[in-house]
Amino acid sequence: MKRDARGPIALIITALVWGFAFSAQSNAMNHVGPYTFVFLRSLITCAVLFAALPFLRKITKHNTENSVSARQYIRVGFICGTVLALATVLQQIGLVTTIPAKSGFITALYIIFVPILGLLFRQRPTFTIWIGALLSLCGLYFLCMKTGFALEPGDLITLSCALGFAVHIIAVDRLGGSLDSVILSAVQFAAAALWTGILAFTLETTNWSGISACWIEILYAAVFSGAIGYTLQIVGQKYTEPTLAALLMCLESVFSAIGGWLLLGNALTGRELLGCALMLSASVVAQIPVGSRQRTNASSL
Repeated sequence: MKRDARGPIALIITALVWGFAFSAQSNAMNHVGPYTFVFLRSLITCAVLFAALPFLRKITKHNTENSVSARQYIRVGFICGTVLALATVLQQIGLVTTIPAKSGFITALYIIFVPILGLLFRQRPTFTIWIGALLSLCGLYFLCMKTGFALEPGDLITLSCALGFAVHIIAVDRLGGSLDSVILSAVQFAAAALWTGILAFTLETTNWSGISACWIEILYAAVFSGAIGYTLQIVGQKYTEPTLAALLMCLESVFSAIGGWLLLGNALTGRELLGCALMLSASVVAQIPVGSRQRTNASSL
């Protein structure tokens, strides 16, 4: 079983960055279409990562096999980027009709999808991780859902995006272990930009005034959520099993609430504080070691 302090730390920072990005993503939908938004953020993320590659590789330095070829980076990056593009587009489309709080809750359901998908690869999470996932799910409900829960058409689209993010987490875990984190992240965003660029220019009309109206949101999503957040996800997953990784990344909802309190003055209600407490407790419970279980080696394509 992968267990290293670098993993949880990287994933908690990822959750922090993502938590502040959710409002930006939602606001951008008032000005540009979902395909255009994901295309622009992916393109900028890819450019930033390749430009900063020498510096970032020093930060994310790890033992990488010299035999890894460019073809393998392209193959794995294409798979991860295609799944990421699909999940992100579905999330953006869902945000058109679903309020951010509910979207955040439904998206975070990947904490349940990840261990279920992991069973297909004989990855059996420990009892404490299952408990942590359930505690986190309860915490998400109290934190995000203010007036009960009723499914709407946009919610089903967002649910599909949660499954997509779960597949992305599994793909990164199974295929990205021997690859340089920064290069893999850059290649996957190049693939995401390719797919969403085709969709944007085919299905949407580029509105430059709309882009200029939300350029700050696009840049934040590209640089912080994309270049920093998703690269740290890949780094963190090298040292963390998939279900625990998903649980830690779900803390983005907690950081989103805390950010609203610190930056916007939005007071946290007792219900929201309970949700935060449950999620933080879940992240602690899930990391309690139970016996010694060897992790099945990831297979390559």
